[in-house]
Amino acid sequence: MPDAWATSRRRAQPRARRYLDGYLRTVRLVDLLAVSLAVTVAQLLRFGFEERALQSQFGAVNYLSVSVVLVLAWMVSLQVLDAYDGRLVGHGVQEYRQTLRATTWLFAVVAIAALALKLDFARGYVLVAFPLGTVLLLLGRYGARRWLVTQRRRGRLSDRVLLVGDRDHVASLVVALGRTPDAGYNVLGACVDNAGSGQVAGVPVLGPESDVLVRAMELEVDVVAVSSSAGLGQTGLRRLGWALEGSDVDLVVAPGIMDVAGPRVLTRPVQGLPLIHVEAPDFAGPHLVAKNVLDRVMAVLMLLVLSPVLLAVAVAIRLEDGGPVLFRQQRVGREGRAFGMWKFRSMVCDAESQLPRLMSLNDATGPLFKLRADPRVTRTGAFIRKFSLDELPQLLNVLRGEMSLVGPRPPLPREVAEYEASTRRRLLVKPGMTGLWQISGRSDLSWDEAVRLDLYYVENWTPVLDVMILWRTAQVVLRPEHNGAY
Repeated sequence: MPDAWATSRRRAQPRARRYLDGYLRTVRLVDLLAVSLAVTVAQLLRFGFEERALQSQFGAVNYLSVSVVLVLAWMVSLQVLDAYDGRLVGHGVQEYRQTLRATTWLFAVVAIAALALKLDFARGYVLVAFPLGTVLLLLGRYGARRWLVTQRRRGRLSDRVLLVGDRDHVASLVVALGRTPDAGYNVLGACVDNAGSGQVAGVPVLGPESDVLVRAMELEVDVVAVSSSAGLGQTGLRRLGWALEGSDVDLVVAPGIMDVAGPRVLTRPVQGLPLIHVEAPDFAGPHLVAKNVLDRVMAVLMLLVLSPVLLAVAVAIRLEDGGPVLFRQQRVGREGRAFGMWKFRSMVCDAESQLPRLMSLNDATGPLFKLRADPRVTRTGAFIRKFSLDELPQLLNVLRGEMSLVGPRPPLPREVAEYEASTRRRLLVKPGMTGLWQISGRSDLSWDEAVRLDLYYVENWTPVLDVMILWRTAQVVLRPEHNGAY
C-alpha cells in the first residue's frame, strides 16, 4: 500500500457526521413521550388519582416516584442497547429488534429487582405499562421511519458512499444499494482498477483502488464500502482502517455472499480472521409448525371479519354478467404439488379460451403473462383487482394447508415448466397470498427481480419477516396507485 496513505491519514481532520443528529433527537423525544404516556396510563388505570405507595423492605415509595424512575430507566436501556444507532435506522428489522431488546431487558431487571428486594409491585401496573409502552415505542419508531424513508427517497439524510473493488462486484453493489434507498446509501463514486470506462453501473470511476483514501477525504464521504474482490489484500485493508481512524468515516466490508439475511449470518473471529458462518435455510421444525397453525387461525379470523366484504364482492360479480362468482385455477405449491387456487372471478367467463390470441401482446418478462389493459377484465374485476380483493378467497386455500398467508408467488404449471434449477427453490415452501413480490411492485416487477425476491424469502424466512410483510401489504393495498396490481 502506498506510503501516501499514511501521509493522508496524518492530514485527515475528524469530520463529525451530524446529518442524523436532529432526527435521532426527535426519535428520543418521541420515545420519551411514548414511555411516559404508557407509565401514566398504567398508574391511572391501576390507582386512579389517589396516592399509592410501593411497599418494600426499605419502606414505602410513592408510585409517582416509581413511574419517574421507570421512565428514566427505560430511556437509559434504549440508549445502552443501541436503539439510537444511526446505522440501523430506516431499513431492516434491527431498529425494531433493539427497541424490543431494551424493553425486554428492562422488564427482566425490574422482575429480578422485585424478587431480590421484595418489592410488592402492583401486577396491574406492570402488565399495562410494559405492553403499552412497547406498542407505543414501535408505533413511534414506525412513524419516524416513514418520514426518514421519504427523505431518503428524495436523496436526503443518506450516507455518502465510496465503493472499492473490481468492476463486476462494484456494479453489483451499486445495483443492490440503489434497490433499497431506505437504507440510506448514496453512492458518489468508485475506485476500480482496470475499469475500462469512466463509469460502472452509472457511477463515476474516480481512480484506482490505491486512491481510495485521497478520494474519500476529497469527497468527505461517510462510508467506504470495500467489496470482497478488492485488490487491497489483508494488509491494505488493515492500513485503510487505520488511516480512517479519527476521520468519522465508516469502513464497511461487503462479503461475496448476496441475498442472505442477518439471522443466518454469524461472524466468528479466529486468530484475527473474521470467519462468516452462513447457516442453511430452515424448511422444517417448530417455527414452521407455528407458521402453519398461525396461518389457519388468521385465515378463520379474516374470513369472519371480512365476510361482509366477501358477500358484497360476490353480489357485484353476479349482478354484472350473471356468471360464476369464483374462479378456480391450477397452481403449483410446495414440492411441486398441484392444487386448485380460488379467486373472485375478475374476467369474462371465457377468459381462458381467449388467452392464445393475446399471448403476443404480453407486457411481462420471462414465463409470466400480464397485460396492463387486458380486454378480458370486467368492470367489477378491475375494481377488485385494484384493491386486491380478488385474492381473498385464497383464505380457503390457506385453511386447507395448500397456501400460506406469506410466501412466494403461486406459479402456474406452464411457468414451472420453464423454471431453471435455481428458480425451482421457490417450491421448497408454500406459496403465499402475499409476499415480497407484492409489496415491492407486483406486476411491475421484472421476472428476474420477482424470482430474486421469492428466493430471498425462501432462504431467509423468519416470523418477524412475515409480520413486516403483512403490515406492508395492508399499506400497499390501501394505496392502489402504487401497488402494481392490474
